[in-house]
Amino acid sequence: MPIVLPEFIQSQRLSLRKPRASDAKPIFEAYTQDFDVARYLVWRPHQSLSETEAFISSCMQGWASGQRRPYVLTRREDDSIPIGMLEARFLPNGIDLGYVLQRSCWGAGLMKEAIVVLSDVALTLPECVRVQATCDTENLASARVLEKAGFVREGRLERHSVLPNLGSEPRPSFMYARCK
Repeated sequence: MPIVLPEFIQSQRLSLRKPRASDAKPIFEAYTQDFDVARYLVWRPHQSLSETEAFISSCMQGWASGQRRPYVLTRREDDSIPIGMLEARFLPNGIDLGYVLQRSCWGAGLMKEAIVVLSDVALTLPECVRVQATCDTENLASARVLEKAGFVREGRLERHSVLPNLGSEPRPSFMYARCK
């Protein structure tokens, strides 16, 4: 039985919702151009709005196909202004997370809050027994977010991910998970 996550999730301060075509411009302006935001991610900073539009289109296709749930993060009081994204990629018995947050929101506990609420929802489903995420071994901020969200470091994956902003060779990652 496949995992089915809701289309809309709220936490104390955040809303997690489906992406809209209108999200491309504010996301481009907020963070897809920012090297510091993209530093440890699998994509390079976007050079044009059309790159972010293509990305949002692929996110919308992910929802339509049911293969993944890239949630747009907004503050609860205004769901028209994206501040980041949290993607759930479906595994046979769980989900794998990827996330990004605009720099002006760093340090406020918002990504931890988003990860906690999404993993709490996922782990209530009988078919989901694991929520996992990886981060580069040098990305201490991301590792700390996962730890604060209740994830346990399970190990180190050598030559795991190519991060184009840091080079062309695969880099090691830490594997984190919350399980039931």
